[in-house]
Amino acid sequence: MQLTHLALSNFRNYAELDLDPSAGLNVFVGANAQGKSNLLEAIAMLGTGKSFRTSRDGDTVREGVELAVVRGDARVRAGTVRLACTIAKSSRGTRKTYTVNERPVRYATFLGKVRVVTFVPSDLALASGPPAGRRALLNVALAQEGTRYYGDLARYRKTLAQKNALLRGTVAPDPELLEIYDRTLVEAGSALMLARDHFVRALAPPAAAAHRRFSNGAERLDVAYAPDVVFETPTADGVAAAFAARLRQCADAERARKTAVCGPHRDDVTLALDGRSLAAFGSQGQQRTAVLALKVAEYGVMRERAGEAPLLLLDDVLSELDRDRAAAFLSGIGEYEQAFVTATNLPPGLPAGVRTYVVEDARVRTAA
Repeated sequence: MQLTHLALSNFRNYAELDLDPSAGLNVFVGANAQGKSNLLEAIAMLGTGKSFRTSRDGDTVREGVELAVVRGDARVRAGTVRLACTIAKSSRGTRKTYTVNERPVRYATFLGKVRVVTFVPSDLALASGPPAGRRALLNVALAQEGTRYYGDLARYRKTLAQKNALLRGTVAPDPELLEIYDRTLVEAGSALMLARDHFVRALAPPAAAAHRRFSNGAERLDVAYAPDVVFETPTADGVAAAFAARLRQCADAERARKTAVCGPHRDDVTLALDGRSLAAFGSQGQQRTAVLALKVAEYGVMRERAGEAPLLLLDDVLSELDRDRAAAFLSGIGEYEQAFVTATNLPPGLPAGVRTYVVEDARVRTAA
């Protein structure tokens, strides 16, 4: 998979930009606040349709204008695809629209036409931060695989919001309506849990192998799915039965607390070194090494399951690593088709054949 052209119009601090990235490794160097991260944010939006930096779409529109456009052409296994994401601000709010090969599509159709794996400084919190970050890693990766996971996730979230609104009501919730919501939660939630279980099972061995390389075999990294609803049999019927039973057990607590207290919205992924919690006992260096291994594994699993390499986006991460860790990370990724790296200075350990760009005041030029 290769991004052959990127065009921005009024996106972040870019009034206009046309860029033809090369295959292999593209490195964007410049001082802070010049537009490096904005480039990677735009490329990521071509894959996920969303920003990895903000939940407010209007933040991505350049100040003083009302319309921003991100366009990209990519070569994928099935041929060439042309993508565009438009963000429009008005007094009524912000609206995003999507096109694939210049035809309007819904978000679910746009999602994953180009697959991306991102690694940003905030990802270092995957080791010790709250479960929401680790759930987001699973959701972003799995939603790019096809429309089914995203559809199940959207249905689960909508139903969960409806159930919570009913539980928060001033009168006792209608038991029949609660039962309807619970049936939908079981159906959609069981599919989410199965997909997450399979993905983490695929993720764990390459993450452990990468960590062995990074730590010279000194420690063992264990990655495991920790579903809020424990199930013994990883089948659709087995997970659904476990979830339905758990909802019955939680019914009184949910009415008392006026919120849903069990389900995949409370899932986690556990990380341990030699059987001890990485968050509780790992040093900062150990946590950073484990996250590097996790990202290497994420890239490899997405590449294997899709049959082609995703785009690799590294936003100001390698510059935070010492030379050995930076080189180990890039070699651990293996045969990436195309990668994009931002840094304030050229990071250490870069392989030969790098194409370097200088970013200054939202202008991009090839380095001499």
